[in-house]
Amino acid sequence: MKREIEGEMLEVPRHVAIILDGNGRWAKKRGLPRNMGHKEGAKVVEQICEDAYDLGIEYLTVYAFSTENWKRPAEEVTGLMTLLRAYLKSWEKKAKKEKLKIKVIGDKTGLDPDIVESINRLEELSKDYDGLHFNIAINYGGRDEIVRAVKKIGLDLASGSMDVCDITEDTISSHLDTKDMPDPELMIRTSGEMRLSNYLLWQLGYAEFYFTDVLWPDFTKKDLIDAIRYYNGVDRRFGGV
Repeated sequence: MKREIEGEMLEVPRHVAIILDGNGRWAKKRGLPRNMGHKEGAKVVEQICEDAYDLGIEYLTVYAFSTENWKRPAEEVTGLMTLLRAYLKSWEKKAKKEKLKIKVIGDKTGLDPDIVESINRLEELSKDYDGLHFNIAINYGGRDEIVRAVKKIGLDLASGSMDVCDITEDTISSHLDTKDMPDPELMIRTSGEMRLSNYLLWQLGYAEFYFTDVLWPDFTKKDLIDAIRYYNGVDRRFGGV
């Protein structure tokens, strides 16, 4: 969909995925504990949700906590879970105010029961909202997601409800956490790192990648617009000529 943004007619991607990188380095530069960076980064997520919807983006998916993040120091993980608990509750009010439809992707079985309860409540209360589709990847890993999808397909095969000849790309997509949403057209990673870090491995097959040195807590609407401009400068051929 084309929108006029800062005097330019730009094609706005329907679905944007973001790797929120650089919270710890942002804090370190200021002599603060790493978890202060995560707290500041969480505030930026709230603002970027508003900015994304204002720009015409329909789906926004952010990488909040990966399956590998459990390897971080126990103090940092505890702080992240505490922050997650607080923000899941605060997002209930924000979802209602801005009509956000919120979905959490990832392996919920690896989270504490009270966190799962908060996630379920948030998803239930926002399921019929028609604003930005906001997806939060928590205890998420792309490989883990594909393994879980294959297991579900295996159960269908074992039960006789599916034949192996019926398996297509659409079959796999329909068993992923993102089954009800379009694939991202644009993936943004902050902080200068240039890798996927096990993020949406299946879904990002034909996305454009935008890397910026900006640390996530410093990311603004202007940076999001810059990413959209980059997206508009790419000739998307999908394997054709």
